[in-house]
Amino acid sequence: MTKKELRVGVIGFGQMGRIHAFAYRAIPFYYDGNPCAVKLKCVCDANESLAKKGVEQAGFEGYTTDFHELVSRNDIDIVNVCTPNNMHKEAVIAALRKGKHVYCEKPLAFNEAEAKEIVAVADASKMKHQITSEYRFIPAVMKAKELIEQDFVGRVFHFRGVYLHSGYIDPKRPREWRMQKNVIGGGVLVDLGPHLLDMMHYLVGDASEVSATMETFFKERPLPENPSLIGRVEVEDAMSVIVKFKNGAVGTVEMSRVATGAEDEMRFEIHGQNGALAFNLMQPNELLAFNAREPKGVQGFKKITTVQKYPAPAVMPASKFTMGWIRSHVAAQYSFLDAIVNDRMPSPDFHDALKLHHLLETIYTAANTKSWVKV
Repeated sequence: MTKKELRVGVIGFGQMGRIHAFAYRAIPFYYDGNPCAVKLKCVCDANESLAKKGVEQAGFEGYTTDFHELVSRNDIDIVNVCTPNNMHKEAVIAALRKGKHVYCEKPLAFNEAEAKEIVAVADASKMKHQITSEYRFIPAVMKAKELIEQDFVGRVFHFRGVYLHSGYIDPKRPREWRMQKNVIGGGVLVDLGPHLLDMMHYLVGDASEVSATMETFFKERPLPENPSLIGRVEVEDAMSVIVKFKNGAVGTVEMSRVATGAEDEMRFEIHGQNGALAFNLMQPNELLAFNAREPKGVQGFKKITTVQKYPAPAVMPASKFTMGWIRSHVAAQYSFLDAIVNDRMPSPDFHDALKLHHLLETIYTAANTKSWVKV
């Protein structure tokens, strides 16, 4: 029996476009040919040299600099959007209206209003859609979800999460697109926040009320097109949030792009009546678990080795080998393809992404008004 073939077009061939293209090419190896044959048909980038690299380096059959041309092609089933945030809505909606399944980098849109428009079109289209939340697809996080569903943690008291980068501590770093509010819609909250807040939603539940503070430490930076000129930075470098949850838990989330010494430090702790869990992205091969129901003399955090223990049909590499960052993207995109082949709604979908957008805007309101705001 011939396997179903899904034909892919990628819009945006910067760093994330490269990673997504790599993942599509790797899926047949990692999953023994499942869930389908994948063909990279077309890559689009407004920068023609990058689009050409998609053909030369990733093996796309062709390229274009106009995303309208890509989404209109009859030989493409999936459109994968990897552009800056302010370019998502037009491309995603165009693809959905052309009857394409859509996989989109986080966050879904420039703001909540745009995300609502996208979700309305997605629902009307009946097409499959998924947002990139690759950290859900790390075996340690998958194990955490499994243990929580088995009541290992029990009633949750606290969630503590941080996502720390250090790449913005140099005041001479140019004001590139991630520092421009009209492109990305915000600062570190929009950049790193969706990952950490998705972990919070996924593992603990929805927030009911938030309070927040934020700071921009470098309010001016050199312009990338002319480093001798200085431009004003309108987005935050760091954000701290206090959260009350609908289930009665409380928590804190902190995001920073000026955390000196950090590389890609996403950490979380979940403390409950029955137990506790802890994870650090810099140590992705293990989950720490504390069982409060054990005898006190043997209690303590225990390391659960999760490495690459993915469920079948994952076959490569062997489950004993250490985890790498790109592997979670491979698993996330496999899940999307599998949902299309088996006619189920992918997860997390655009509705999950819209919920995140609402939380992001609520946090900004709380920070700007210096008050508690209901979600």
